[in-house]
Amino acid sequence: MPKPRKQQVSVEATPYYHCVSRCVRRAFLCGTDTSTGESYEHRRGWLENKLLELPHTFAIQIAAYAIMSNHYHVVLYVDSEASKLWSNNDVVERWHSIFKGNLLSQRFMRGDELNKADLARLQIYITEWRSRLTDISWFMRVLNESIAREANFEDDCTGRFWEGRFKSQALLDEAALAACMAYVDLNPVRAGMAKTPEASAHTSVKARAEKAKSTKAANHIYQQPKELLPFAGNPRQDMPQGIAMKLTDYLELVDATGRIIRDDKRGYIPENSAKILDRLGLDEDRWLSMTQNFENTFSTFAGNEGKLRSVCERMNYRRPPGLNRCRTAFG
Repeated sequence: MPKPRKQQVSVEATPYYHCVSRCVRRAFLCGTDTSTGESYEHRRGWLENKLLELPHTFAIQIAAYAIMSNHYHVVLYVDSEASKLWSNNDVVERWHSIFKGNLLSQRFMRGDELNKADLARLQIYITEWRSRLTDISWFMRVLNESIAREANFEDDCTGRFWEGRFKSQALLDEAALAACMAYVDLNPVRAGMAKTPEASAHTSVKARAEKAKSTKAANHIYQQPKELLPFAGNPRQDMPQGIAMKLTDYLELVDATGRIIRDDKRGYIPENSAKILDRLGLDEDRWLSMTQNFENTFSTFAGNEGKLRSVCERMNYRRPPGLNRCRTAFG
């Protein structure tokens, strides 16, 4: 039986989460239905635009994504510290950008005078909305509901478009994050939809590669796509917010891995990419295994044994789920 989402998400343990949402039955998110010949390719743009729009509202950023024919993957970064800096006005404005709010919040934004009781009640709403705007369940809910409404309107039908629950995996350490991001970015390559990562449409790796080609300082955080969580370079003191890795190293590693997966053989990983694997504590075989089967290899958590045991103890798990797999994968 699936565990409640609150038992799967702990921002104190990790801010990174891999989420997957799939369509029900034969519903098509994108691509072409081979049985009818009807194309739904334009829906890929709907989802990508909405996905990259929501971080302007939520305290959640996008680290990686890939939009497939009947499902999509996204790696989310929960920036809970950012939401603490929002004023009450900021919270209400953000909430009103996706929902109507209520009479109190509407009066507040109009500048109407509120008595003490109204202000106290409004503060309760604002506290709740601030929490929801840092919640991956609410992020996925807003994203999925908007796409479902558009798709059902276009199909002239009602009912479920997505499966009831999205899948969530907590990425507990740097190695798990890197492997999961590569797994997500290489989805179209594994599915035969693209020959190379940078040619795979509607993916984060394509957006990062295109931006990198147009700038002389690809590793500078301000020269990377604004819609995505930047790569901040190798770990060091006073690091800016971002993924602890150089963008160019990551792109080379994903490209090399994509060639291996596409050729269905172990192949050769360039020397500079191998250095990243050494720093992450991974050998080539474990890396290739994870980047091909990450979603099915791990259940709720992915990371080294120490991190897994620590998180599960904090969240009152009787035993760490997937302990043997994490131990094998991350040594």
